[in-house]
Amino acid sequence: MSPARDPRIAIVGAGLGGLTCARVLQQHGRSVTVFERDASAAARPQGGTLDLHAETGQAALRTAGLLDQFQALSRPEGEEWRVLDFATAALLAHQGPAAAGGRPEIDRGQLRELLLDSITEGTVRWDHAVTGVTPLPDGTCRLLFADGAAEDFDLVIGADGAWSRVRPALSHAVPRYTGVTFVETGFDHCDTRHPDLARLVGNGSMLAKGAGRSLVAQRNSNGHIRAYIALRTPQDWHMAAGIDLGDQRAVRAHLLRMFDDWDESLRYILRNSDSGFINRPLFVLPAPHTWQHVAGVTLLGDAAHLMPPVGLGANLAMLDGSDLAHALVTEPGIDDAVRAYESIMLPRSIEAATSSAQGLDHLVPAATS
Repeated sequence: MSPARDPRIAIVGAGLGGLTCARVLQQHGRSVTVFERDASAAARPQGGTLDLHAETGQAALRTAGLLDQFQALSRPEGEEWRVLDFATAALLAHQGPAAAGGRPEIDRGQLRELLLDSITEGTVRWDHAVTGVTPLPDGTCRLLFADGAAEDFDLVIGADGAWSRVRPALSHAVPRYTGVTFVETGFDHCDTRHPDLARLVGNGSMLAKGAGRSLVAQRNSNGHIRAYIALRTPQDWHMAAGIDLGDQRAVRAHLLRMFDDWDESLRYILRNSDSGFINRPLFVLPAPHTWQHVAGVTLLGDAAHLMPPVGLGANLAMLDGSDLAHALVTEPGIDDAVRAYESIMLPRSIEAATSSAQGLDHLVPAATS
């Protein structure tokens, strides 16, 4: 591609997929601007631990020239999985780390920091909330910002997650509730302050599941365990129960009642967490989610294929970013690149959405009638 001027490329969203795309573009000398609504990289927590798959997330990092740095930070021992009986806490199944380190874990925040450190300073424009995108007749796109400003680009890449402000330029699809809510909590200095829980969880993740209810706990770095109380429930479960989510004592008491027939060593997660409870209803986009190609705009990651958080989302977002950037530096023009990328990404996301839905069903079995 040899245009008269460098193409103007904007990425909306400084998450893992958007930053991977920016990194690969800059490796090939392409200029790019990332717009992020957060005021800074430290504006909010980035979530828990991720397992990066060799064929997706790790492949993207290899393309980005960051695989060795990732391996130095990652936790291969975090691949361990322990499945416990909900009534007795007896070990039902155990999977140790892969001998070849197939899917090592890393904290999402550490991975994002690795990507941020790899791109040119000033690439990310913090505190720039995008409110919409307008495709223009000449094949370019106009970004609209919350402060009333506007800026035109040859390509706008929507990497802005579940509630994407870029998506409406391509699709009328909106996320729908899955029927499953995760209630998140956490434990600090688990090996010294919560040794019995640390033993139950092991070096990686622990799962105990009953009908319509599951407990998942995962090791993070620095001695932290992040736990999720997974419920098949209406989205307004707390309102139906007359609970204010801001009343942490009431939330704790209600959850303990919901798990009153579970083993006490597992109920410890509900009774003794250090942090409060965060309500996280899970949403997905329709599957298949496709769109007619529109010049000057495309999507990646959750903006394109939001699915349950069972190990695929972050991996696919990073692969999307890598594949799109590769197309942009190898195809003869921007439109050719976007078409080539979408022809790969859209079919891949359909297959992943099916697998992810099955994974959620396995993680939180349906309640019996």
